[in-house]
Amino acid sequence: MAKNVLAVLAEGFEEIEAITPIDVLRRLDVDVTVASLDGPLVRGARGIAVQADATLGEVAGRVFDMIILPGGMPGASNLAASELLGDMLKKQHSEGRMIAAICAAPAVVLHPLGLLGDEKVACYPAFQRRLDEANRTDERLCVGEKLITAAGPGVAMDFALALAERLKGKEKADELAKAMLVERC
Repeated sequence: MAKNVLAVLAEGFEEIEAITPIDVLRRLDVDVTVASLDGPLVRGARGIAVQADATLGEVAGRVFDMIILPGGMPGASNLAASELLGDMLKKQHSEGRMIAAICAAPAVVLHPLGLLGDEKVACYPAFQRRLDEANRTDERLCVGEKLITAAGPGVAMDFALALAERLKGKEKADELAKAMLVERC
C-alpha cells in the first residue's frame, strides 16, 4: 500500500529541514503532498521560495500516514498559529498516525497542543526550556512509535532517513542512504 505524507510549510520555515525529508521520501516513491498555510508560494527563513502542491485547507479532509513539520523561525510560530493545522495534528495523534517534527516545531507546535505525552523529544537546544522536563533530552534524533523528532538543520538527513525507514522499512532506507553516499548512524 502506498504511503501518503503531508509536509506543511509556513512562511519562515527552515529550508533544509523541509526539503530534505520531502526529497528523500519522494525518492522512495512516497506520495508527499507539500501544503502551505496560505498561497501557492512559501518563502523560507533564508529567502528560498518553494511552490506548494496545495494549501492546507485544500487537503484538510485527507488522511495521511504521516504529517511532517519543519522548524525554523518564524515558520514554527506560523505553524503554531494555524488553528486548522492544530486540529489536524490532534486528529492525527488521536487516530494513532505518525507525526514528525524537527528543530523548533516539537516545542513550538506540538507541545502547546499537548501531543508529546511523556516521550523524549529532540528539538533545537534553545527551545528545550519550553518542553516539560519529561520530554527533554540532548539526543539529536528521537524515534518513537508514532512521533519522530530531530534537533535541527544538521540532523535533517538523519531525520529524513528515519522517516523513510518508518514508512518503507530499514532495507529501503539503507539502500537509499548508500545510493546517496550517506553513512547512517
